[in-house]
Amino acid sequence: MNTSKPSLIGAHGRKYINQAERMAFLDAASEVDGNIRTLAETLTYTGCRISEALSVTVSNVDITGREIRFMTLKRRKSGIWRSVPMPGILVEHLDLAHGIRRKIRTQPAAVDDLLWPISRVTAWRAIAGLMAGAGISGPQASPKGLRHGFGVAAVQAGIPLNIIQRWLGHASMETTSIYTDVLGEEERALADRLFSDVV
Repeated sequence: MNTSKPSLIGAHGRKYINQAERMAFLDAASEVDGNIRTLAETLTYTGCRISEALSVTVSNVDITGREIRFMTLKRRKSGIWRSVPMPGILVEHLDLAHGIRRKIRTQPAAVDDLLWPISRVTAWRAIAGLMAGAGISGPQASPKGLRHGFGVAAVQAGIPLNIIQRWLGHASMETTSIYTDVLGEEERALADRLFSDVV
C-alpha cells in the first residue's frame, strides 16, 4: 500500500501554475467570451474543482458578501457546502456576465440556473485552450494546475492552513499541507522573506 504524501512536483515537472503563469492565464481569459472568462477566473480565484464550478447556480453567488458557495463534491457524504471569498473583480465580472443581481431581483425562478451550463469536457477543453493561448504547457496546464496554484498562492500570502483547507474543501489537513512544499520561484520568495534582515 502506498502511503506517501501527494506532491506538487511530478516526473514531468510542476503541477501548479505560478504567479507569472496565473497572470498570463488571466490575460488570455480576458480576451474571450464572458462565460468562459468567468469560469476561468472562478477557478483561478477560488481554487475550486472544475466539477464544483459547473454546479454553481445564481443563488450560490453572494454579490454583497463577495463569496461563492460550492458543494464539496469529493467527500463521501453529500450536501457539504463551503463558502469561498472572491475578489471584487470576480464579483463584477460574474454579475456583468450572468446578471446575478438582476436575476435575483426580477426572476426568482432563475436563481436555480447554472452559471455555466456546459459539460465538464467542454469546460476542460476551454481551460486547456486558454492555457495554450497563454503559453503555458506541462502538467500545470489544466484546471487542477489552477487549483494547486491557488493553494500555493494562499500559503505564500500567509493564509493559515486550516482556512486554506476549508476554502479548498479538503477532508484532511495532510492534503492541504502539500501546498507548503513549494519549490523554485515560490520557495525563493519565502526564503527572501526569511532572510529579509540579512545584509
